[in-house]
Amino acid sequence: MGLLNDIAGSILGKVLGSGEQGKLAATLRDLVTNPETGGLEGMIEKFRTNGLGDLIGSWIGKGENMPISADQIKEALGSEQLQKIAQGLGLSTDQASSKLAEFLPSAIDKLTPEGQVPSPDVLSKAIEMFKTKS
Repeated sequence: MGLLNDIAGSILGKVLGSGEQGKLAATLRDLVTNPETGGLEGMIEKFRTNGLGDLIGSWIGKGENMPISADQIKEALGSEQLQKIAQGLGLSTDQASSKLAEFLPSAIDKLTPEGQVPSPDVLSKAIEMFKTKS
C-alpha cells in the first residue's frame, strides 16, 4: 500500500488544513466514488460537458496542473451538488467552491498516478486513509 500511503500523506500534508482533514477527505471521497454522480469518471465528464475538459485533464495528466477558480468549480459541479458539499462542510457555497478550487487540482493529480483513473474501490481506500493520517 505504499502508493496509497504516499497519496494520502501528500494530500494531507500539502493540501488540507489540519482542522479540515476529515470533512475535506469525506467530501473528496464522495466526489470521486459516489456511484450516483458517476464517481471520478462522472466528475471528469461534467467538467468536459461544461467546457473544462482541458483543465481537469491537466490534473490527471503528467504535466503541470492548471488552476481553477471558485466560479469554474460552481460551473462544473452545478449548484445542487455544490450546495450538498457546502452543507457537508458547514460552509457557504462560495466558501466551499473556494476550498474545492484550492485543493481539488492537487487531489485529483495525486489520485490519478501516471495519468490513469483508478477504480472507485482503490480511490475509496486511498481517501479513507486520509482520516487515519494526521
